[in-house]
Amino acid sequence: MGVLLSLVLLAVAALFAPPAAARTAAVPVAAVPAAALTEVTGFGANPSDLQMYVYVPNSVTAHPAVVVAVHWCGGSASAMYSGTEWASLADQYGFVVVYPSVTRAGKCFDVSSPQALTRGGGSDPVGIRSMVDWVSATYAADTARIFVTGISSGAMMTNVLLGDYPDVFAAGAAFSGVPFGCFATTDGSEWNSACSGGTVTHTPQEWGDLVRAADPGYTGRRPRVQLWHGTDDTTLAYPNFGEEIKQWTDVLGVSRTPAATDSPVAGWTRTRYGAAGDQAPVEAISLQGVGHNLYSYGMAARALTFFGLDNGGTAPQPPAGACRVTVTTSAWNTGLTASVVITNTGTSTVNGWRLGFTLPDGQTITNGWNATYSPASGAVTATNVSYDATVAPGTSVRIGYQASHVGNSAAPAAYTLNGTTCTVS
Repeated sequence: MGVLLSLVLLAVAALFAPPAAARTAAVPVAAVPAAALTEVTGFGANPSDLQMYVYVPNSVTAHPAVVVAVHWCGGSASAMYSGTEWASLADQYGFVVVYPSVTRAGKCFDVSSPQALTRGGGSDPVGIRSMVDWVSATYAADTARIFVTGISSGAMMTNVLLGDYPDVFAAGAAFSGVPFGCFATTDGSEWNSACSGGTVTHTPQEWGDLVRAADPGYTGRRPRVQLWHGTDDTTLAYPNFGEEIKQWTDVLGVSRTPAATDSPVAGWTRTRYGAAGDQAPVEAISLQGVGHNLYSYGMAARALTFFGLDNGGTAPQPPAGACRVTVTTSAWNTGLTASVVITNTGTSTVNGWRLGFTLPDGQTITNGWNATYSPASGAVTATNVSYDATVAPGTSVRIGYQASHVGNSAAPAAYTLNGTTCTVS
């Protein structure tokens, strides 16, 4: 009843609101209880009768970012809420999470009908767009920071939404999906065996044209895309991963030759297209020997980094100015500790930082302080905690970690601060 009453009050208030030109900045309205998954009804056009659930953290920021988290076939909003860490990340960074939920019998999102593959054409994308509009209006959300992510059917819907509404979403992260338009059918079927089996292939331009046809005439900015797929996926076969890369590199107009390739976790191959940083136009992560149910704890945090929301809910950190890193290590038979001092030798204050470095082979971080470290081995990123996020010119922060090793106890040879190479002393 509390949600319905709030909606009524919002509608009444709208009747007496001054003209748009005379209004001041919108004030967020506490339309749903904080820190609880809450259903919202009457949120706008909803041709396929989706359900809308919202999670608003106690610490929601002014003009928050919004993440739409879309469930898998057979799933639900509550399953997506309890089975992923998006709500806990919202608690940490102050953004709002929208959880769409399917009511049709199959519990799969419509990613195949002509209506779904056209901007404003009807079906599920229209309902999800209405959910975004409701949250944006109710919480005065930052419309430049609207993101979408999903798993399986939700990953396919992620690609569909990025194609239908490129002006709405800043970026998306698709876990085990297929390209936009790959599942297209005309007989009302929700399943496309050729696509799921990985036998639908097109040239990059053909894939890109499918996306562009969803919103003909659109010439604006296109959302960035992060793609995840397991090599042993037998539900949505692995060749779909390569087809997604072909599609989105064409749509975003970047080379299919990776700008950077690394392995952030053993068995993972990450390629970045169009740029080498955390917010590349296209980022693709292949998981060797992993099947369809690839999602595991920690992946949402990597998507959050790709979105640029892991520094207090603000925009991505700007490049740092000049910096210096001083590191000392103390080692024993199978372990070591490292003390790292980061000094801002530039002329501007750093507000929010990420220190990148690569551990020597055989080293694994087992504990750390004054920063969060991810992953534990290989190419590591140390991210500031709340009490040491600001580094004024001429000042330093000290962080450290404990690690195991198998013989090589050396310190990393190079460091970057927000993408800027630091001198090492």
